[in-house]
Amino acid sequence: MKSVISTPIAILTGLIVLTGYFFQIPILNDLRSLFLDWAVILAAFIVFIGVINISIVNVSHFTSGKKNGVFSLVLIISMLITLILGLILKPGHPIMNFIFNSIQLPVEKSLMAVLSITLIIASIHLLRRKPGWISVIFLVTALLILIGTAPSPFGEVPIVGGILKPFFAQVLAASGARGILLGVALGTLTMGLRILFGADRPYGGK
Repeated sequence: MKSVISTPIAILTGLIVLTGYFFQIPILNDLRSLFLDWAVILAAFIVFIGVINISIVNVSHFTSGKKNGVFSLVLIISMLITLILGLILKPGHPIMNFIFNSIQLPVEKSLMAVLSITLIIASIHLLRRKPGWISVIFLVTALLILIGTAPSPFGEVPIVGGILKPFFAQVLAASGARGILLGVALGTLTMGLRILFGADRPYGGK
């Protein structure tokens, strides 16, 4: 009974939203905007539930006396301070920009640095276990990007930083990223069409 009710509703909603993008019909445009607003509200509510879940998990870690529980307390306090300041000062306030540039941005840069070192170590292990020309290309590319990106006391390496790094980053890596995005778009389109036709019913638990 649940599938019988949810399937027509999902198909009809998807068709209304999709048709509203191609045909300028006032009723369809109003319904499309209404459904999209509902989707945004549901997405925000899901994020809110995720934040509550993270808070509950970290509070339980801290209260149970587990190892490194103090980091859970720091996370909760930082999250509450950022949330309160964001609600009072709004995102464009200089204090919020200072928090982002002084805390969030350095953390993201540190994670990218750890990722680059992890790629180098993984490529070395791959070269030791399963040597081949693909492993060599992967290792050389990662080293060149790392050398061209990392600061050097002798300044920028002429060939690596000026020629090889832009070629790898702007030509090869950008082409691969575009291919991945195209694959994601085609997969999303295929999944959407299968839901519209009723072939897949994730809302019905199948």
